[in-house]
Order: sequence, then structure tokens, then C-alpha cells
Amino acid sequence: MRFLIPLVIYLWAASFGSAGVADNVNSRYTIESVDFEGELDRNKFSDKLRDDLQKLVGEKYDQSSVDGLTRRLQGEFRRRKITHRIGRGDKQDYVKLVFEGSRRRIDEDATVSKLAYHSKQGWTGGLEIDADLKGSRLAFGIQSDGDELLERYAGINASYSQGIGDRAKLRFQFESFHQQWNRATLLALDQAPHVPGIYRTRWNYEPSVSVAVAGPLIWTAGVSFQNFQTQFPVARTEAANAVINTLRYQRQWTASTSSKQVLDAGYSLRAATNLLDSDFVYARNTVDARYSYEVRRHTALVRFQAGRISGRAPLFERYSLGNTQTLRGWNKFDLNPLGGTRVVSGAAEYRYQVLQVFYDSGSVWDGGEDPTARHSMGFGFAEESFALSVAFPLRSGRIEPIFLLSMNF
Repeated sequence: MRFLIPLVIYLWAASFGSAGVADNVNSRYTIESVDFEGELDRNKFSDKLRDDLQKLVGEKYDQSSVDGLTRRLQGEFRRRKITHRIGRGDKQDYVKLVFEGSRRRIDEDATVSKLAYHSKQGWTGGLEIDADLKGSRLAFGIQSDGDELLERYAGINASYSQGIGDRAKLRFQFESFHQQWNRATLLALDQAPHVPGIYRTRWNYEPSVSVAVAGPLIWTAGVSFQNFQTQFPVARTEAANAVINTLRYQRQWTASTSSKQVLDAGYSLRAATNLLDSDFVYARNTVDARYSYEVRRHTALVRFQAGRISGRAPLFERYSLGNTQTLRGWNKFDLNPLGGTRVVSGAAEYRYQVLQVFYDSGSVWDGGEDPTARHSMGFGFAEESFALSVAFPLRSGRIEPIFLLSMNF
């Protein structure tokens, strides 16, 4: 009688055919294959997830493992609804596992776009809602960011993007922000008349087109129309209208299932000109690169950034260091509350699983000044999109640690 029970289960499961077998499959069944359907692009899986999915083949079916991989897929494809089902295999006591990604409804797709904390500068957060509309994408977000620039900007952003064939994408972006300023910046402005003053509101309208030039090389070109309302010496609206050009190269090498290399490098130019009726004329050139090498549980990572501004640029274009991503351990308002027109920074990091140690170095200054190099180091926990760490500035005198949290989605 006992041998009839698994036979009945198998025959019942087989009756479902391609419609799938119940998820409470007996662990006696072996996974014959793993397939993907719907809105899932397997080329966009992380190598670690792809390897773990492939390892399921030939293993006994385990519901908890399959549920865990479903959650990991959901983490990498946040704008998709991920489900799984199982069907009859070609051989007895074998089943086929299928993961499926489907488009979410708008009300299901509210995601945190950024979350960060700096113990000297406070919280940063953003929330975005978007929808896919048959090849196009509409997004709306709200945010309060005190991490990226010298200002804390809070407001809304909206964008619409449309694919053009397989190699190009057209994008329209709109932003509207209100600003808050740190007292150190306001005091420093009194001593620096050559630096443009603060503003209370800022709007940006930015149409652009991105083209896959060759393989992993992406070129983006467009125009940024930025208007902001200054406060001193009198309230008036000024414009910083610029041509934008960006080249971005992203490539990943996988020598084996246990090693991976990733390179992400780019060059960007923002050139404001009178031809666009801009009140400011300047050119902002920036290069950056990030390289990581992962072998089993070990990861080495290096980052580099260099930039130069020529001409007279508003405060939101000036470079700054000392936040949750650069010169960790320093406070940007102690380092240089007005930022600078020159910047060089780098970071070296080692991770063992989720344990992390890092060393940062960099300098931000104005043209005509001598740069002063700053250094910091720290440790904590980190993975691809999350980091929790404590960092220390390397300087004489009292050393005060800074606690950092960063989550990028």
C-alpha cells in the first residue's frame, strides 16, 4: 500500500502536463531542467544567481530552496512579478521547474530608489513608481537628497522613455526641487564672492537619446535646461542651459563559475553656452571608473574619479567629496563647504563574503589653489546594493568616527 502513495502523487502531477505540478512536490523528485518565461532576460542575471539556478538541475526538489531563489529573482527584477511552477519531466520521478516574470500593475510597483544615512549629514531617501507601457516606460518619484550635492534638494521627478529599435532609447526627464543649505556653506559664501550664490528652487527639463554604439559602449546626448531662483543679492531667475554628452562602457568577464570581473567606466561633458540662452557659461568634464574582481568569497574593488570645471558654474555643478560614497569618514562641510572646480578621488576595498574594509583618498579644490590630499579608512558589511559601515578620517588630533548606511536600487 505504501508504494501506491508516491505513484498516485506522480500520476496526479502528470495529469497537469504543462499547466504545472502542485508546489508541494515530494522531495523524491529530481529537477530535470530550469527554464525562464515571460519578462525575464537571463542575460541580466547576476553570475552568482545564474550559477545557483543552474545548480538546481540534478538536485532533489526542495521547496524552501526554490522559494529562496524566487525571492532573489524578485530582488534583481524589482519591476517584474516573479512566480514559479513545476511540470512533469521527460523521465519518471523528474520534474521541470519554470520561473516566470510578468509585468506589474502600477500600484504594485512603488520601490525605494535610494536610501542613505550619514551621521553628520542625516538621511537621504527616494521613492519611485513606474509602469511599462509596451516598449515605453513612465516613472514618477519623490526624494529628499542631502548626500549627492552641497545642497539638500527635495521635490519630484518624472520621466518618459521610449525604445527606438534595438539600439536606441529616447528619454524625457523633468525635475523640480526646493533647496536647504548648510550653515557652513552660507558662511563660506561670504568669504568667496567669485562663487555663485544659493538658490531656493531649481527646475530641470532634459531630453536625451542613448545609443548602443558598439557592444557594451553606450553614448548619450541631449540638452539640459536648468532654471533656478537665486536669493542674493536680489531674487531673480537664472538659467544654466547645457549640452550633455556621456560615453559609458560596461563589461563583465566570467572566467569560471567561481570568478568574475566587472568594469564600469565613463566620461561626461556638460557644456553651458550662450547659444542656449544660458546665464552661465562653463564646461564640466568628468571621468570615472569602477573595477571589481571576485573569486569565490573574496572581492577586490577599486574606484576612481577626476573632474575639472572651466568657466563659472552654479553650486549644483561644483564637485564635493565627503559623503556616503566618496572620502567616507569625512564630512563634506568640514572638508570644503563650497566644493570646488577640481576633483580627484579614489577608493580601494576588500570584501570577504559580506565583511568589508576600505581605504579612500581624494582632494577637491578650486583652480589656482594647491590641492590638499585627504585620507580615510573604515570597515563594515557590504554586498552589491547595501553597505553598513563605520569610517574614520585620517588626520592629526581627535578622530571622530562617522556611521554610514547606503542602499542603491
